[in-house]
Amino acid sequence: MGSLSSRVLRHPGRTQAQQEPGSGAGGSSRRPETGGDAAGHGFCYCPGTRKRKRSSGALCYCHPDSETDEDEEEGDEQQRLLNTPRRKKLKSTSKYIYQTLFLNGENSDIKICALGEEWSLHKIYLCQSGYFSSMFSGSWKESSMNIIELEIPDQNIDVEALQVAFGSLYRDDVLIKPSRVIAILAAACMLQLDGLIQQCGETMKETINVKTVCGYYTSAGTYGLDSVKKKCLEWLLNNLMTHQNVELFKELSINVMKQLIGSSNLFVMQVEMDVYTALKKWMFLQLVPSWNGSLKQLLTETDVWFSKRRKDFEGMTFLETEQGKPFASVFRQLRLQYIISDLASARIIEQDSLVPSEWLSSVYKQQWLAMLRAEQDSEVGPQEINKEELEGNSMRCGRKLAKDGEYCWRWTGFNFGFDLLVTYTNRYIIFKRNTLNQPCSGSVSLQPRRSIAFRLRLASFDSSGKLICSRTTGYQILTLEKDQEQVVMNLDSRLLIFPLYICCNFLYISPEKRTESNRHPENSEN
Repeated sequence: MGSLSSRVLRHPGRTQAQQEPGSGAGGSSRRPETGGDAAGHGFCYCPGTRKRKRSSGALCYCHPDSETDEDEEEGDEQQRLLNTPRRKKLKSTSKYIYQTLFLNGENSDIKICALGEEWSLHKIYLCQSGYFSSMFSGSWKESSMNIIELEIPDQNIDVEALQVAFGSLYRDDVLIKPSRVIAILAAACMLQLDGLIQQCGETMKETINVKTVCGYYTSAGTYGLDSVKKKCLEWLLNNLMTHQNVELFKELSINVMKQLIGSSNLFVMQVEMDVYTALKKWMFLQLVPSWNGSLKQLLTETDVWFSKRRKDFEGMTFLETEQGKPFASVFRQLRLQYIISDLASARIIEQDSLVPSEWLSSVYKQQWLAMLRAEQDSEVGPQEINKEELEGNSMRCGRKLAKDGEYCWRWTGFNFGFDLLVTYTNRYIIFKRNTLNQPCSGSVSLQPRRSIAFRLRLASFDSSGKLICSRTTGYQILTLEKDQEQVVMNLDSRLLIFPLYICCNFLYISPEKRTESNRHPENSEN
């Protein structure tokens, strides 16, 4: 049979086939005759003419290859469909296992009883737990038992926590609510479920806030999550002073507060006197936890409460009484030398009669000798970085910038004649040693050069107290001539998230080093 040289087409509205003449390789360009206006005819717009022609059916006979092209396109489309995978969501194996084996308990070979509840489980799944793996593989009597009674010594563990812990053995992922994480962590630690313990730790680190931080810190210590404990401590150092909170003060234990007040990383707002004031409020709330007033009322109520009891101290300060002794170790962490350097602050701390007079006397002596060294011994300030010295003895101070703008300030207190002005402008933070240019409430040193050791930190926080961004200069030595200023930080625009918190550590004069010449000074004609 020869090759096909013509094609038979059937028009939907005709009874006879119309043969297209000469449709071979050199096919004719003759157009087919048009029929009447029978139903089913379509319109065809052919190139080279403005006339609208009717075409039979859906095909255009003006182009004899149109049907072939459509056939090829249809074949390509079918091929594409055959090779395109179709996704249909099926019930996952993990969900099936969780539903069938754990929730329904099908084919269970062991029952676990605890806290008045019973779970129909499977030894092969329980062996993922270090607790049960040891139980079943050793010579314990439970290894051959089908019903095991679990003793739950940890009060943090409840039925819901055990349900989550057992269920985690039958599924790939577990959703943990922050309100339930401590109970689940306790159950996971008891059953030695390392994966669940890790997930609890991550959940805790992501959800630290004023309501959870103390509970998380305590639990992290109990269950050995050092990374969570460290994260909580960092949150507290950043937020204790910047975002003071009555309920947080009530929850903070003596041991935790001792760590916070003693740290050089405490994000202090204003000056050391404000740290003392915060401690005073905290101690009041520890002694009167039922107090339910606002933060604005807290200081007034604190002062009234302690003043009423002052007459009962019988010549002692409050921290020397039986009621106050437990708090003495926390107040010992205060850097009192930076409180008594300001007259108003020194008067308040003397009037409060909280701090033992012996503590203050030794600090007054220390500061007096330091002032004499600065005035008479050509002391120009620290010359090298001593991190231990800086962390233990530096002045801590800070400020909150509510919005962008220009700011200039000084922190109160006598700093051995070094009047430091701090300026924030155009994303720069500038330190200036003020000597003659601007008025100063105290005397200033006229030495040609003075040095300070410092560290500057900036931070922004979200509504939960989580650190959004931060930057630090690290510890540095800065030497300034009279009325000289120096840019100490140039801020990236990404850091300009207000309110912006600034915290500084300063050391204006190094603690005196004990030498033989200090112990046995030689007489001098001068």
